Amino acid sequence: MSVGPYQEITFDADGDVDTAQRARLAGLDVTDLVMFAHGWNNSVSVASRLYSAFFAPFPGLLASSPGVRLGYAGVVWPSMKFTDEPIPDFRPSAAAHETPGLDRETQHALAELFPGHRGTVARLTRLLDEQPESEAAFAEFGVLARQLAEVPAGGLEASFSDDLPLDEQGPPAVLYEDTLTMCRKFTLALEETGAVTKEEPAAWSFSFGGGLKRLWKGAKELLRQTTYYAMKRRAGTVGELGLGPLLGQLARSSPQVRVHLVGHSQGARLVAFALRGLPDGAGNVKSVTLLQGAFSHYAFSSNLPHAPHRGGALRSMQHRVDGPVVACYSRHDSALGVIYPLASSLAGDSSTAAGDDRRWWAMGHDGIQAVERTARLTLEEALRAGIPSSGCVSVDTASVVRRGGPPSGAHSDICHAELARVVLAAGRIGR
Repeated sequence: MSVGPYQEITFDADGDVDTAQRARLAGLDVTDLVMFAHGWNNSVSVASRLYSAFFAPFPGLLASSPGVRLGYAGVVWPSMKFTDEPIPDFRPSAAAHETPGLDRETQHALAELFPGHRGTVARLTRLLDEQPESEAAFAEFGVLARQLAEVPAGGLEASFSDDLPLDEQGPPAVLYEDTLTMCRKFTLALEETGAVTKEEPAAWSFSFGGGLKRLWKGAKELLRQTTYYAMKRRAGTVGELGLGPLLGQLARSSPQVRVHLVGHSQGARLVAFALRGLPDGAGNVKSVTLLQGAFSHYAFSSNLPHAPHRGGALRSMQHRVDGPVVACYSRHDSALGVIYPLASSLAGDSSTAAGDDRRWWAMGHDGIQAVERTARLTLEEALRAGIPSSGCVSVDTASVVRRGGPPSGAHSDICHAELARVVLAAGRIGR
């Protein structure tokens, strides 16, 4: 780890925390504590490397602030990343090139993330390897992929699925749309991101089973997005039932410690949902910074543009922060700008292209939306003039969050000193 003092905090899928780690966290002699929750991730070691890289600039940026004793914490929770998604500044996994379908590392991660489904993962792998030109094979693939996302009987995660009211959001396309239709949409989206070679749709022939082989690229994306939907739901569970109560306990045991939450991708959803689990009267959360947040840009809204008098899942939660909620976003993030709207759109709704329908846009694509008095800043403005001391703030970070290959683009390009400065500015750390 590049910094210290540092403490890992591990949660299981239900939000239960490692109690020994929690006790060590409470014992840190610090004035300020930056807690970072990862998004897509396959192991504790990969999460630790991310935290080490992101935290590395902090000590130098605070060199002239002798009154600040800054501590660091890394939130570890059960999630995964497909190995074919590049992360800037991290060495690509050799496993990503083993097969065009699912490599061994991804198969293992899926089996670990979804216990009891090892046979399902094996069959999904076989279908992606064989790529049969059969509508029945696609139908089977869709059923198996969606089995992975089912909430276990008695599981807690079903209550943490939605960013918008269910009767407004409806069933998500990634779970309920016709499989072949969804695979075609994802294949076109992958062409848009440059992940696969683009061909004219008119050249696709579906008569007599022809042309279906191309859609297995979209089938793999359907599996990826189904998996990520399950992790998005889990992030809400861990945030509200795990991290939120832990922050409440920390407020009681260490009331002098100022806490600054940071989350990336679905980890941004995790720290945001922690505000719902924060006990009344706990005033220790002084800032929240959301990096490429993989959840609805309307989550904090009290009045949805398409459904007045209805609000997002986190409506008014920004008022539980004794400071600002800052959403950093970038147009170079194709995971959120292209793929996310397709997966989040309504099943059966073909009236418009998902990418043009703002209902399904992500916070990491264009920031916090439909919240009154939300400040909108460029990164340069935020670093030059500072960040408002309260309320919602959207910061366009496209000037630095711009690297990464298809299909996710710059989604994971977050280890920059400029973003570390945003966290410090949001938390008024060192001022």
